[in-house]
Amino acid sequence: MNLASRLSEAKARSARLFRAPGRVNIIGEHTDYNDGLVLPTNTALYTWLTISPRLDRTVQVTTRNLRDTQSFSLDDIRRSEKPGWLDYVKGVAALIEIEGIRLQGAEISVDSEIPIGGGLSSSASLELATANALLEISGATMKPQQMAALCQQAEQQYAGVNCGIMDQYSVACCPRGEAMRLDCRSLEATSVVIPADISFVVTDSGVKHSLPDGGYNNRADECQKALALIQEIEPGIQSLRDISVTGLQKFESLLDVLSLRRARHVVTENHRVDSACAALASNDIEKLGKLVSESHTSLRDDFEVSCKEIETLVEIADACDGVLGSRMVGAGFGGCILSVTHTSRVAESIEKINSDYGKIIGDAPWIHVVAQANPAAEVDTQ
Repeated sequence: MNLASRLSEAKARSARLFRAPGRVNIIGEHTDYNDGLVLPTNTALYTWLTISPRLDRTVQVTTRNLRDTQSFSLDDIRRSEKPGWLDYVKGVAALIEIEGIRLQGAEISVDSEIPIGGGLSSSASLELATANALLEISGATMKPQQMAALCQQAEQQYAGVNCGIMDQYSVACCPRGEAMRLDCRSLEATSVVIPADISFVVTDSGVKHSLPDGGYNNRADECQKALALIQEIEPGIQSLRDISVTGLQKFESLLDVLSLRRARHVVTENHRVDSACAALASNDIEKLGKLVSESHTSLRDDFEVSCKEIETLVEIADACDGVLGSRMVGAGFGGCILSVTHTSRVAESIEKINSDYGKIIGDAPWIHVVAQANPAAEVDTQ
């Protein structure tokens, strides 16, 4: 459904229309919940949300993607024993009310273009679309940065995912057409220009992950274990982001093999983020591609969040003449890969990926070229 159709539908239902983009992380994976550095950008894949106020305090939500309708009362929001898709909405509503804002009941319809479990932040997109919509129909406002922090807490507390702030902050705040170097401790954000001669191509492996059920939370726990062991020697270290690549060497004998691998990924990945920002600033696209490939190697070997389908897809993508480097994106255990590609050779790279990976999975994979997108906001139906 195109924008004109969505606007027409919203008008016919006397509803307001909101959208929130997907997030693509160029580099800086599994660093955000370690107070580290990330380099995301948004893309024009949206969670679309229409909302109409109700006279009572019920919120009824229909998801077109899952063909499901569920509801809850704003007067009795409870955590589910086994989190599902509605908990992302419930969590946002609950935490807005905790802020002292009384919400109005609503009829909500959600339709997402973002592959669920693909590593493109479908959950944060849903959260930010929901937060914007519920606040607006209730006559309330909140700064985007505050909204991002609230949505992160909602995902942690109600969906059971120990996520960092990157996804929500990018969806809420990343400027259109730019990347954003985000310090996940201080929340200092710096815009980074993306050169016109490179494009980012996202390809879905076809393997879906579920963050609460997968190894995501385990990796967060393993990073905390590594940090605790390091703090026994240097209690002043607050997080793994406080350790330099060379500084990690002095702790190697203290850490068990698993803890060392997890710490090494986070430490080197933070370094790669700053190196990638420098590469973009100097238009050194070859260097950027190399860093992206190094990130994938670290995610595969030290963080162990890849899988055979992802490895096959990365190998196919990197064999394309126009591709400078590829890596898995998102939590891992499936999902999508990101390929840094010469803009002039995007079409031929996509054709080869389609052909070679399609033969393996029996169908053409879903492929998306990252396109400029505004952060989460209402769409004017006037």
